[in-house]
Amino acid sequence: MSENKCGIVRRSLNQALLSLAALALTGLTEVTGLSGLTAQAQPASPYPSKPIKLVIGYSAGGPTDLIGRYMAHGMEQILGQPMIVENKPGGGSNIASEQVARAAPDGYTLFVGTISNATNMSVYDNMRYDTMKDFVHVTHFMSSPSVLVVNAAVPIYNLKELIAYAKANPGKLTYATTGTGGSTHFAGELLKLRTGIDVLHVPYKGASPAITDIMAGNVSMGFMTAAGLVPSIQSGKLRAIAVAGVKRLPQLPNVPTVEEEGIPDFEVSSWNGLFAPAGTPPAIVQKLSQAALTVLARPETQAQFAEDSAFVAGGSPEDFRKYVAAEIAKWAAVAKAANIKLN
Repeated sequence: MSENKCGIVRRSLNQALLSLAALALTGLTEVTGLSGLTAQAQPASPYPSKPIKLVIGYSAGGPTDLIGRYMAHGMEQILGQPMIVENKPGGGSNIASEQVARAAPDGYTLFVGTISNATNMSVYDNMRYDTMKDFVHVTHFMSSPSVLVVNAAVPIYNLKELIAYAKANPGKLTYATTGTGGSTHFAGELLKLRTGIDVLHVPYKGASPAITDIMAGNVSMGFMTAAGLVPSIQSGKLRAIAVAGVKRLPQLPNVPTVEEEGIPDFEVSSWNGLFAPAGTPPAIVQKLSQAALTVLARPETQAQFAEDSAFVAGGSPEDFRKYVAAEIAKWAAVAKAANIKLN
C-alpha cells in the first residue's frame, strides 16, 4: 500500500473514532439529562402525608385545651390526617412554646399560642424563644374579653362608682387574679395605671379558686375571662361591672364596656391561635390557614364559641402576626410601668 493510501486510511480511522466518541458523549449527556428531568418530575409527598402533632401549653380540660381540640377535630377532617393533641403544661406555657419553636419547620408540629406568648415576653428574664422571631402566626382562632366583677355584697354597681370608692378608700379594695404575670393581673394593673386607683393584688393558682374567693367575699373584685364566668353572673353570685372588650357580650347585653364607662382603648382579651415553627414553607402555612378558616366559618363553630363567651377571630397569617406584635408591645408597656417580673 502506498504512503498516500496509508495516510488516508489513518485519517479515516481517526475521524471515525472521534465521531464514535462524540456520539457516545452526546448519548451520555442525553441520558444524564433525562435522568435529571425524571428525578425533578417526581413530586414530593403532598402535605400532610402523616399525622400532625398539636402542642398545647396547658392541662387538658381548660379553655385553651378545649378550643385546641375543637379546632384539631375540624381541621383533621379537611386535611385528611389526624391531628394529635399533646398537652405540655408548665412555665406559663413557656415549656411547650420552646419545644415547638425548636421543632422541624415541616408542618407536622404545631402549637396553640395564647396571650401568654405576648405577656411572657415582658415578665420573664432569659426567655429561650421569641414569640415573633421563632414562630409563623398561622390563624387567629378566638378572643374572649375579661369581665370586671365584684362580690354581690359590695355596694358598687358601675365602673365610675368603683373608681370613686377606690380613690376614697385607697388600699381597701382587693382584686383576685389567676396568677402573677397572667392576663387578669395585667388587666388589674392596667386599670390602676389608667385611673390612678390603689387596690391590692391577690394572686391565685388558676381561675377557679380566684372566682370562688370573690363570690365568698374574701376578695373584693377581679378581672376574669368571660368564658365560664357568665353563669355565676347570671345567677347573682357575682356582679359584672364592665367588659374589657371592644363590644358588649351577647350574654351580658346590659353590661357596658370599659370604654363606654369613660376609659378609652381598654381591651384585655384572652386569645389563642395556631402557631408553626419559623421557616415553615408558605404553601403549608396557607393550607393550614385555609383549613382553620373553614372550620371557623362554620355556623356550629360560631355557636359553640358564643356559648363560651368567645368571639371567632380569623384573618390572614399577616393579620395575626400584626395582632400578636401589637399585644406584645401593649403588655410590655404595662409590665414596665407596673414593674411586673417573674424569675
